[in-house]
Amino acid sequence: MTEAGIKPRQVLKTLKQSNLQLQSTPRHLYNLKAKIRQGKLSDKTFKSLRSNRSMSVEGNNSSSDGSLNLNYHLATQEVVSQVPLTTYEEFKAAIVAAKQAFPSWKNTPITTRQRIMFKLQDLIHRDIDKLAMNITTEQGKTLKGARGDVLHGLEMVEHACGMANLQMGEFVPNACNGIDTYCIRDPLGVCAGICPINFPAMTPLWMFPIAITCGNTFILKPCENNPGASMILVALAMEAGLPDGVLNVVHGTHEIVNYICDDEDIKAVSFNGSITSNAGGINHVVVMPDASMDATLDALVSAGFRAAGERSMALNTAIFVGGSMQWEDELVQRAKALRVNVGTDPDAYLGPVISREVKDRICGLVQNAVENGARLLLDGRHIMVPGYENGNFVGPTILCDVTTNMECYKEEIFGPVLLCMQADNLDEAVSIINKNRYGNGASVFTDSGMVARKFQHEVEAVLVGINVPVPIPLPFSSNYESKASFAGNFNFCGRTGVQFCTQIKKVAKRWKEFPSLGTLPGACSSERFIYEIGTSIIALTVTE
Repeated sequence: MTEAGIKPRQVLKTLKQSNLQLQSTPRHLYNLKAKIRQGKLSDKTFKSLRSNRSMSVEGNNSSSDGSLNLNYHLATQEVVSQVPLTTYEEFKAAIVAAKQAFPSWKNTPITTRQRIMFKLQDLIHRDIDKLAMNITTEQGKTLKGARGDVLHGLEMVEHACGMANLQMGEFVPNACNGIDTYCIRDPLGVCAGICPINFPAMTPLWMFPIAITCGNTFILKPCENNPGASMILVALAMEAGLPDGVLNVVHGTHEIVNYICDDEDIKAVSFNGSITSNAGGINHVVVMPDASMDATLDALVSAGFRAAGERSMALNTAIFVGGSMQWEDELVQRAKALRVNVGTDPDAYLGPVISREVKDRICGLVQNAVENGARLLLDGRHIMVPGYENGNFVGPTILCDVTTNMECYKEEIFGPVLLCMQADNLDEAVSIINKNRYGNGASVFTDSGMVARKFQHEVEAVLVGINVPVPIPLPFSSNYESKASFAGNFNFCGRTGVQFCTQIKKVAKRWKEFPSLGTLPGACSSERFIYEIGTSIIALTVTE
């Protein structure tokens, strides 16, 4: 055991001298100072912390200027991690490493790249409990929710294992007078991903497995508030056999994001954002008078309050056709029954929100709604969890009589708050949804097939649920953002992720030894063929 009061750097130096496995361990470890002060840091404990680390590129685990981002336990406000912030010079070093690794990685057989994904899949299963605990500590999710975070990301790794089929091109033999044409999907080069605050494991796994299995190299920027899961996943990818330089990590805030977006060597940037100041993922559910009360309320409570509402696909707005009065009491009772506690409590349904600032923002939007005429059916702003009085807890909150001109509707609250609106009929409800420029998903609960069919055809949303909450696409689905919630050409995950991470190269091939077909009907007599590749034009001249 170490003696209390010894400085962390001294402990690290001593342990590294006696244990070669710790040579790559960073000097900034999770909760290291607290463990040292308590005299509870054994060599065994030290080794167990190695996966919870922050590194930049190729084993360089510290910032050259010593800048750190401190992250706090959301229920106790104790420091749980110190993240070295990447400098511009270190960022450029990561770009250089990725560019240098690209030619070799691009030419690595696709079956070899797939095998690394198969191995990564096994390693994630092996360490899922470590990943879940890290997410619960840094992000606040319940352990059950944290495991779901990992498993949803794991689906994308499984999807990448079939890249040989996903990346197949097309071939047309003898397309014109002995000319064969084909197209192939080429990797772009260096790609990058910027992770949001709410899914520390799922989002990076939605990004880098598809990109690197396509043959790209990758720059990953974890969320600076909860980078631990990303770092564990990167370490597992290296353990699975990923070569140096293929997957690089940089840490930082808006400054490093600007570096990524402005760098000309980065060919594609993936970003899935958690909204903190504007509406970005407002999802609606229409409740018809004939809907099953039990099934509907179960869906509203689960989709509205699970993960503390910090999901872009949370059902945050319910439109009751014909009035909500008959639903209100039962809805409140079910929401009250949800247990709010620290994420490690096995009975907790929702944990703390991501920061004190987010909690204050949620409370402010709720108060603004009340001052502008909304009825507060259930107020979770002042909930107190025994033993965690300093935690960023917000309990389930329900606002009724919300209108479209209220700030709580215009902005994504991104917390455990359910907004209840009224509509006289289905047409009015659909009109409310279609006028919202940020609507991603919409659901309807009804026993009428005619109503369901009308809703499906008329609602302007790309994710539609019929008697289910907003459906989250599986990896083999296409992209799912719409309206102002989406910017770009393709989604970065799933089937369209392969399109996002590659470019089509079209090739026309003809050998002059090939016998001429003369002037057969339908034969191409021109010796100049024009083929379009994206926005580029390639002229091909053939000599017989």
